[in-house]
Amino acid sequence: MKITQHSAVTIHYRLSDEEGRLLEDSFDSEPMLYLHGTENLIPGLEAALEGKTKGEKLDVTISAEEAYGPYHDGLRQAVPLEAFGDIEDIVPGMRFIAETEMGQRPVQVMEVKDDVVIVDGNHPLAGQALNFSVEIIDVREGSAEEIAHGHIHAKGGCGSHGHDHDHSGGGCCGGSGKEEAGGCCGGSDHDHGHHHEEHEACDTPKTGCDGNGGCGCRG
Repeated sequence: MKITQHSAVTIHYRLSDEEGRLLEDSFDSEPMLYLHGTENLIPGLEAALEGKTKGEKLDVTISAEEAYGPYHDGLRQAVPLEAFGDIEDIVPGMRFIAETEMGQRPVQVMEVKDDVVIVDGNHPLAGQALNFSVEIIDVREGSAEEIAHGHIHAKGGCGSHGHDHDHSGGGCCGGSGKEEAGGCCGGSDHDHGHHHEEHEACDTPKTGCDGNGGCGCRG
């Protein structure tokens, strides 16, 4: 069976950056599951997998434009510490949902100064070409429910966390392209034990902890 619209696909992958540094590797753990054609993956990787079959392997370089997009300087900004209201112990790595010049986006705290917090709304891999080595483990038809929901219903599959924008956590890296932050894989959005909800900061970040992923999922 070839990978086409609404195929449920299982892959193993290695992801490295432009300098060849390994960023992610699923071969020593669980494979990634995703629903093809529903913006679960970055465009370039999804295009490369189109028409492939179980057992095939491929090495592909995805341009920044077809991966996580260019780096936007305007998404890195200095925010007054007071804008974070009653949120305490703000440290680099924490994530919030904020209003930016490009709309509502997840932002990550990059630096904390005396009275200013530097946040960045770019995906960590924005502006970079990415190298993928992929092995297709399985291809099947997506179920009616999976197609209706736009993701795989399986442990570790894209969407298996309910797109918990507190996500960037587990399964397919970085999330659905339909949701700015989420996906199914990446880091915890309960960083440092904070669940940033019902707070207002960074031009009203309706905090929730997002999820910037990797491994090819949209994020």
